[in-house]
Amino acid sequence: MSSHLIAAVQMRTGADLEANLARARVLVERAAERGAELIALPEVFAWRGPRTDEAAAASPIPGRVSEFLCRLAADLKIVLVGGSFLERAPDAGKSYNTSLLIGPDGAIRGRYRKIHLFDIDVPGEVSVRESETRAHGRDVVTAPTTLGTVGLSVCYDLRFPELYRRLAAAGATILAVPSAFTFYTGAAHWEPLLRARAIENQAYVIAPNQAGKSPHGFPDYGHSMIVDPWGTVLARAGAGEQVILAELDPEHLARVRREMPCQLHAVLAR
Repeated sequence: MSSHLIAAVQMRTGADLEANLARARVLVERAAERGAELIALPEVFAWRGPRTDEAAAASPIPGRVSEFLCRLAADLKIVLVGGSFLERAPDAGKSYNTSLLIGPDGAIRGRYRKIHLFDIDVPGEVSVRESETRAHGRDVVTAPTTLGTVGLSVCYDLRFPELYRRLAAAGATILAVPSAFTFYTGAAHWEPLLRARAIENQAYVIAPNQAGKSPHGFPDYGHSMIVDPWGTVLARAGAGEQVILAELDPEHLARVRREMPCQLHAVLAR
């Protein structure tokens, strides 16, 4: 089995949709030029602005953002994890936070709507109520690719291991976690959570993060990562916009699962 290069794109997204899409194309093209076959964008890569503008900024599917992603994947002949973007929801004034998986033919292979919404209040640090403007997703989503089966998730989902256990049970060998993790939570929890999800599920984890400042005023953590099934961090970004790449080795994945068949031993999950 041959290995593959995969890439995570770290961005600073603002409230100018077209500027964000143009920047995303530049960074994805940069990764593709270096040989990446699967490339992942961060959460809310296409637009990030005031909460009061979210409903107006949300895009339907098909629509401007999904069509951009499909064209980009087809142009570069890559598997593209389209980070996430705001998708119009039936609930008045609310949007889904949606991640698309696009194949090299430009077809949508998977659509995941973020299940766990970020409602927290840490005095003096972070206060967010995503549920005021976002709708909950319901479905656990995996999709097959030539590199393996991809399990889709978004940011705050990372704190809920039961989701990833279900993705692994559905055959996922690559766990995508596009994020906009805050600096406050990221400095303490980002790497431990990513490595834990990789180790628990014996899967590759690709986690592109935002690297700017949220509309709520707090800084993003950056430090996008790619982690292997043993929990080794293969690639790690710094604080600014950049692209990181790592090798996905199917033989290493198979060996880890063969030598320590944890999923077969998970008796409480039966």
